Amino acid sequence: MTNTSRHGEYDAVERSLLSRWPENRIAPDLERITLLCDLLADPQLTSPVIHVAGTNGKTSVCRIIEQILRTSGLRTGLMTSPALRDLTERLQVDGEPLPTDQFVDVYRQVEPYLDMVDERSVAAGGPPMTMFEVITGMGYAAFADAPVDVAVVETGMGGRWDATNVNRADVAVITPIGMDHVDYLGDTLTLIAGEKAGIIKPGATVVLAEQDPVALAVLMQAADDAQARVLLPGVDYELISRGLAVGGQSVTIRVADRLFEEMFLSLHGRHQADNAALALAAVYALLGRLPDEETVAEALGSVHSPGRLEVIGRHPLTLADAAHNPHGMLATVVAVAESFTFDRLVTVVAMLADKDVTPMLASVGLVSDEIVATVNDSPRALPADELAQAARAVSDSVHQIDDFDHAMVRARELAGPTGCVLATGSVVTAGMARSWAARA
Repeated sequence: MTNTSRHGEYDAVERSLLSRWPENRIAPDLERITLLCDLLADPQLTSPVIHVAGTNGKTSVCRIIEQILRTSGLRTGLMTSPALRDLTERLQVDGEPLPTDQFVDVYRQVEPYLDMVDERSVAAGGPPMTMFEVITGMGYAAFADAPVDVAVVETGMGGRWDATNVNRADVAVITPIGMDHVDYLGDTLTLIAGEKAGIIKPGATVVLAEQDPVALAVLMQAADDAQARVLLPGVDYELISRGLAVGGQSVTIRVADRLFEEMFLSLHGRHQADNAALALAAVYALLGRLPDEETVAEALGSVHSPGRLEVIGRHPLTLADAAHNPHGMLATVVAVAESFTFDRLVTVVAMLADKDVTPMLASVGLVSDEIVATVNDSPRALPADELAQAARAVSDSVHQIDDFDHAMVRARELAGPTGCVLATGSVVTAGMARSWAARA
């Protein structure tokens, strides 16, 4: 089959997936994904799993865990969401996204069973399988086929009813929990933490990031109920120190009784240093031992987390970041101010209408000399005029530009060669900025 025909086949698969319920719409049960996995002979049970939930930092933590495990010589599967631009990004084996033809092949492998699951669900009054459920089934099938030594799996939304939660994860990792997706997960930290805690399996090891006391109480109770072992920050592991370094930062981390001193981490911001400590503790929880210093140094020094304070251009410095809730945006702007040197900061913002826009803009306003309000290509995007109006409450210098590419060009003009442009507000925004930079 020619490359052209295979590309056309991928386009058809992508259209089929996108025709299903989108990422932001879920049906809170595991019946459809469980049935699909049963029909596929339970691929989710064929390797150990590290399962990662939380509000912020999940993707970066997954990428750091995967990098350490792969550098240690293990064959890895990595499942993250959402994609910045291309669906193949979401499923990786040995650090590489599934090639287009393999993505198509995996879809064709599960396709005969999708109609069966859809029909049974609809007959019972439920929806057909969602896009997230299908891709999750594809990921577990791809990992079983590889086969991988360990799968690192990021939840999509919540945990208890998340399609990824059909695994029997040996290790559950929970990053900081905050207010997000309140329409599905609940409007209090107690309710949201309860949903995230749903990934804790009986007898597993739970590795917790620093948590609000309210969330921590819920997570500790869930771990106790599951008779799970818990690793806590400041007790079982800790970030001891960090310092700025060219291209990232230097971190000293303790896990159990081992000290990893002045390791270069190729990611920016205090939050990424915390993520690295959490990830190393998760590796320890899985393996029962820690890799040697050379392995950890190589992994931390080479890890890449696309769209997370990623440098996508120079002169002016241009950054793409996927912050999409208040906690994440505050971490982003603090990291930008700390990690980079520039004369002026111009922030390009494009956000989704169902997000908590006001506090995110408040953080942006703290560090930005000028704000360019625009719109991304998500069907849930907040119109540029509404975003610009909200931004004027935090900045006297707001520009409304309805076309995203034009917004990026204008922002770079406003920043000048010694300034900085930050494109942020959504995973979709970060992905569009990366695509724009690749064409520019």
